[in-house]
Parts: sequence; structure tokens; C-alpha cells
Amino acid sequence: MYDVIVVGARVAGASTAMLLARAGYRVLMVDRDRVVRDTLSTLHIHPSGVAALHRWNVLPEVLATGCPPLERIRHAAGDAVVNDTPEPADGVRAAYAPRRRLLDAVLIRAAVDAGAEFRPNTCVNDLLFEDGRVVGVRTGSIRGEAEHTERARLVVGADGMRSAVAARAAAPLLLQEPHHTCVYYTYWSELPTQLRTFEGPGRWVATIPTNDGATLVAAYFPQSRFAEVRGDALNSLLDQVGKTAPEVREEMAAGRRLEHVHGTGDQRNFFREAQGPGWVLVGDAGHHKDSITAQGITDALYQAQLLADCVGDGLHDPESLSSALKRFAVQRLDALLPAYRSTLRTARLDMRTPGGAAPLRGRI
Repeated sequence: MYDVIVVGARVAGASTAMLLARAGYRVLMVDRDRVVRDTLSTLHIHPSGVAALHRWNVLPEVLATGCPPLERIRHAAGDAVVNDTPEPADGVRAAYAPRRRLLDAVLIRAAVDAGAEFRPNTCVNDLLFEDGRVVGVRTGSIRGEAEHTERARLVVGADGMRSAVAARAAAPLLLQEPHHTCVYYTYWSELPTQLRTFEGPGRWVATIPTNDGATLVAAYFPQSRFAEVRGDALNSLLDQVGKTAPEVREEMAAGRRLEHVHGTGDQRNFFREAQGPGWVLVGDAGHHKDSITAQGITDALYQAQLLADCVGDGLHDPESLSSALKRFAVQRLDALLPAYRSTLRTARLDMRTPGGAAPLRGRI
């Protein structure tokens, strides 16, 4: 029997598994993927998230991937330009944007080094219940091999926006807003190493430098344009950049596109109930919002630390664990609700709504 089973080995799951394993708990972490690969992401980690990586002693390995520090933010709205800096956190003044195949691999290694058992290529088919309490999971391989059951005192759902753990636990929605934007992005060479955002009526463009001299170039569109944009994603992105950030479009002429276009029209905005008897949700499984303010990774790191702090040494006592999970739920909502609201204001793509660079400065 395990103390904790973590479902999902991305940022939220691997960080949670690492912290709970370091606390001395017996942790099993499972993930559907066989190998760590890139996933849809804006990559950006705010200084408060970078500070968490520093406290956990994994930042040196992240920096060794070669992602550049992002120490300035430039935001343009028409003729108005604001130059700003990320909001410092615990002495950290720079943001970073490592590729997810690199960041997630660092965190998985840290979890395994801490003593967590990792099973890739493993999906959770169902939760195990006893007397209304989650007591484990039923797993199988992606290839459809025989199912196995594993038991634990706590099951952590870190399996993303479409969380199977949340669905099986029937976690109710606490807050929900309609989709506001769809986003498409690609990677380009030879662009300046600076985080930049640009907005116009119904338009938003961002450039986020990452590893290997590449820059993520993203274009946000009103959700109502999703079907149109999806039909010709590359030209829609380039047209949006040309209209909203003509200087970037000119710079792109000197470089080249490094990958195909990635994107989504399913940017949900919600808070789910974070916990119940024997289960808890972290990361996008419990809370998701439009990626326009690039808060997802930082939020996930925050929630992993918050959960570990709330649980402390009380996981083996059912009453203490129940109280800890309730504290986690309350503190998570209190901490993340302001950024949720400001993100939704920005995602309306209405230049009359205050926004600009402020949401990208980073607050938790």
C-alpha cells in the first residue's frame, strides 16, 4: 500500500510527488505517456514559480537546459508602450520559459531521486472506493494489458484539465466562465530575447524566448473565430502578428519557422472542488484558465507546495488529512481567484479593459 498515488507526471504531478516523497511518504506516480514530450503550453514561469524551483534545488538543472532569463516585459497597445519588469519573488527577478519536454523531465527526475516510484505508459481506468472514500486506483497500460489495483491513503489528481480523477470522483464545479479565446503558436528563430506582448481590438500577440535560440510566437483570437482560424492556422497567426505587432512580423522575415503550428480552441475557465474523502486535485485538474496571462505552470508549482505544506506529517491520521485537504482547498481558492478574474478580463480582448503587462508580472 502506498501513502500517495499521484495521477499525472507533468509539472503539478511531478512536483507534488517530489515534495511528498521528500517528506518521507511512499509515493507512486503514474502517467499515460511513455516518454516525456512537449505539450500545449506557453512555457512561461513567473518569478514566484522560479523561486519555488530554487527552494526545491531543481533550478540549476532547469537553467542548464539553456533557457534564457526574461528580465524585461514590453507591452504595446496601439501607440502606447509600457516597459516593465517581472514582479520579484524571494529575491528572484527573472522569469524563464523552458520547453516542457525539458522542464517536466527535470521534475520527474527530482521526484524519482526523492524516492517516488514512477510508472509511465500507465492510465488510470477508475478509482477504488470504500464507504464513500477513495482508497486507490485501477490502472492499465495504454496497450490494453491487464488491469492492476493499487491502494493509497490519498489519490492526487494531477491529470490535467480533462482530469479522469476529477470525473471519477465527481468533483463539482465551483466557478465556471465561457471560453474567451483560442490560441495558435509556433516557434521562430532569430527574434530578440525579450518577453513581449501586443494587443489590439480583438487581438493579442506574445513572443516568449525559450531554449535553443527559439521564440514562441503566439496569437490569441476571440473564441468566436475558432472555426475560421483553425481552417488556416499558420496564415491566421501570421496575419494576426502583422496587424498587431508589425515589428515582430518584420523580424520574423530574417528568421525561420522551426515547428508546425500548435493550438487549441478549448481554453476552459473553471475552479473545481479541490478535495474530497481520500482525493485531491492539483494543477489544471482542479483549476484552469485562459493561457493569455501564462499563469498555468506557476499556479501548478504553487499548488504542489501548498498541498505538501497543508499535509505536513498528518497524512497517516484520517482526521488530520481531512482537515489538511480542506485547508488546501480554501487557501488555493483565496490565492488563485484574483489572477483568475484578471485573466478573464484580459482574455476578453477588449482594449478598454485594464490589463496590459500587469498580469504577466506574476503574483501568487
